[in-house]
Amino acid sequence: MKRVLVSYKVKSGRAEENEGYIRKVCEELRQTSPEGIRYALFKLDDGLSFVHIASIETSDEANPLGQSEAFKKFQEGIQERC
Repeated sequence: MKRVLVSYKVKSGRAEENEGYIRKVCEELRQTSPEGIRYALFKLDDGLSFVHIASIETSDEANPLGQSEAFKKFQEGIQERC
């Protein structure tokens, strides 16, 4: 089992945009139900900080998020949002 914890803070005014990308990732995960992943995310009280926790439980430890189009789009602009 592999666990990944990522925390970051977005720029002021970019939280809503970031949440939109996160919603799309969650929707895709619900629709596709990939095996071997547990994914949780949290928005902290400051309204700009986010924490993502992924638990990967695949036989080859491949991360199913790597196949997610919504996750790829989320990652594309993360540096500009932070």
